[in-house]
Amino acid sequence: MGLATMILGLAAFLGGHAFVTFRAERAAAITRLGEGPYKGLFSLVSLAGIVLISYGFAHYRDIGLIAVWHPPAWTRHVTVALTWPAVICVVAAYIRGDIQRVLKHPMLVGVKLWALAHLVANGDLGGIILFGSFLAWAVFDRVSLKRRADPGAPPIPVGGVSNDLIAVAVGIVAYLALAFAFHPVVIGVPVIGA
Repeated sequence: MGLATMILGLAAFLGGHAFVTFRAERAAAITRLGEGPYKGLFSLVSLAGIVLISYGFAHYRDIGLIAVWHPPAWTRHVTVALTWPAVICVVAAYIRGDIQRVLKHPMLVGVKLWALAHLVANGDLGGIILFGSFLAWAVFDRVSLKRRADPGAPPIPVGGVSNDLIAVAVGIVAYLALAFAFHPVVIGVPVIGA
C-alpha cells in the first residue's frame, strides 16, 4: 500500500512537472483555464503529489524496506558529500550569479546530484523508485530544455560573484538545517554522527 501511494504521488508531482515541458499543451491548458486557475491547479496537484509521496514512503518504511542490494557503509559519506553542492545548486537557481551562468540550469543539476547521491546509499526498492524517478525527471527536463525555444521559467536577474557568495552561504545554512534538523526529525534517518 505504501509503495503504491508513493508511486501515485510521484506520478502526480513529476507528471505535472513533466507536463510543463510540453509547451503547446501547457499554453492550451492556460488558454482554456486561465493563468490563475492553471497555476492553482498545478500547485494543488504538486502539493497532493508531495503529500502522497511523503505518506507513501513513510508507510513503506514503517512496514519494512524491500532490499534490492546492500550499499556499503562508505556510500553514506558519498551521499553527504554530494548533497552539499546539490543544495547550493538549488539555491543558486534563485540567487543567480556565475554558478547559474556556468551550469545554465542549477536547479536541475541540484536535483540530479541529490537523487544520484541518495540512489548510491539506498538499496531498497522504495528508495530506488523514489530517487530514480526524480533523477529520470531531471534528465528528461534538461533534455527538453535543449529543444525548447523559451527558457520555461520567469526571468530572474543574474548578478555576479557576490550572488554566488550569497548562494553558497545560504546553501550551506540550508544544508546544515537539512542534515541536523529536517532529515533526522522528519525523515527519521540521522545524517551526521550516526
